[in-house]
Amino acid sequence: MAKQRKRIGDLLVEAGLLTEQQVQDVLKVKGSEKLGDALISRDYITENQLIEVLEFQLGIPHVHINQQPVDESVIRLIPRDFAARNEVFPIQKKNNQLQVAMSDPMDYVTLEDIRMSTGFEVDPVISGRREIQQAIERYYDDQDGDLDLDIEDQEDDTIISANVDAENEDDAPIIRLVNKVLVKAVAKGASDVHIDPQEKKVIVRYRVDGVLMTDRAVPKSDHNAVVARIKIMANLNITETRLPQGGRVKVSIEGRPVDLRIATLATVFGEKIVIRILDMDNAVKDVSEIDLNKINLDKFRRLIKRPSGMVLITGPTGSGKTTTLYAAMTALNTPDVNLITIEDPVEYQVKGINQVQVNAPIGLTFARGLRSILRQDPNIVMIGEIRDKETAEIAIRASLTGHLVFSTIHTNSAIGTIPRLIDMGIEPFLVMSSLSGIVSQRLVRKVCAECGEDYEPTENERAMFDKRGIPLTRLRRGKGCPICNETGYKGRMAIHEVLEIDDKIRRMVMNNQPMEDVRLYAMEHDMIFLLEDGLLKVKQGKTSLEELYRVAMDD
Repeated sequence: MAKQRKRIGDLLVEAGLLTEQQVQDVLKVKGSEKLGDALISRDYITENQLIEVLEFQLGIPHVHINQQPVDESVIRLIPRDFAARNEVFPIQKKNNQLQVAMSDPMDYVTLEDIRMSTGFEVDPVISGRREIQQAIERYYDDQDGDLDLDIEDQEDDTIISANVDAENEDDAPIIRLVNKVLVKAVAKGASDVHIDPQEKKVIVRYRVDGVLMTDRAVPKSDHNAVVARIKIMANLNITETRLPQGGRVKVSIEGRPVDLRIATLATVFGEKIVIRILDMDNAVKDVSEIDLNKINLDKFRRLIKRPSGMVLITGPTGSGKTTTLYAAMTALNTPDVNLITIEDPVEYQVKGINQVQVNAPIGLTFARGLRSILRQDPNIVMIGEIRDKETAEIAIRASLTGHLVFSTIHTNSAIGTIPRLIDMGIEPFLVMSSLSGIVSQRLVRKVCAECGEDYEPTENERAMFDKRGIPLTRLRRGKGCPICNETGYKGRMAIHEVLEIDDKIRRMVMNNQPMEDVRLYAMEHDMIFLLEDGLLKVKQGKTSLEELYRVAMDD
């Protein structure tokens, strides 16, 4: 213990990060502020440097709380006010020891206060201030608040209350844990929840704005119970742990209707579960709300108002293709139109649209379902995805016989979709006769409205805009704040390129001219490509260059 009684200033001097004079200067002016905090706020050292010195010099381990299983029963041992004031967070207890994360493990007064109030010997570990504050908000709020989550029973259409409050917490800790994860996911605006089993713990991650973030770790001992609870919600077989399963459940979270799609997968450490969250409040948007710029919006409206032909939406998984498709469907959904879709799965149920779900085990594939749909006298057909030659051929022939056909396909660009269809084995004249237009898109994160700030662009950044003839004065980026989880981004928007197929493009493809010629022709006729649309939105301060590079540098 004698070694641990060294002052924090002495340790930093010994590590060569500060001089004795610098420490004395800060001690004179810091007032009641802790020395470590005073040094960090005055840019003498960084928080990471302080943690590294304490970890090395004192032998106290550095712990990331969100990757550590937290025993929630110990949270009541330390009052929230005390934890927030002293920047401490209880993690777990073992025998007569209480492990506590501290931003300053050399704060012996706080250590003694915890020992006296809890009756446990304190085992301090080091964590960053921000991480401790986030853990306090996350876990203490969970302890204090009730969870409002109702699950719809698929068999009898009744609502089963799954509310868990303080009175029955001891009876249903797993139900409370699962509810807590789902309620928080919706509050964060997550699109997916990942429950990842590892060797000694289970990590819960949320995909927010397209990026996975670790939220918490759950004890490995709770894994099987959590999996069973989720399977029961989705009417899956809880005894089958080796084969993948999929299901869905409707829930009401804080009064909001939400569809959950559940997928399980057996891994070496147990079953991994991914829960896709379909927020019905934000399910279907108007065409004017899908971030098309004015030129592309006019093109898109012309495409969807045609009486026949095929319109394709293209992009990688998670690029917002389904949202764009449903926006088009909503615009065309009128009483005088027979609109039928075939999807795998049906993500959003829309009133007035006849929606069919693929069911491969009984032989209802895209191709077979599409043949049946064409005998139902449709005006407009939407195919969830063109995956093979047979589906593509039927879709193309449907568009050539007076139907307006919409679908998605996985390609990197609008122009790249044309050779992709031909590579499937479809004759070029059929492809070009049927295609009306192609929309390619990506999703980029938006600069946080709360912490966004303007800055002077660098020479390289200016060159990127000058090369495309886009005038530039200022750019915008997010500093990071609690609203955006310190990322600088909040929410997502789409960038697009829209290719209208005209007779000239048809002749070029059928004459086997290179796709580069088609690209040059489109460029001459003022087509806005993905990167250019992104640059325009960067100029408007809606997103950042870094974010655009992340998703569209292959353009």
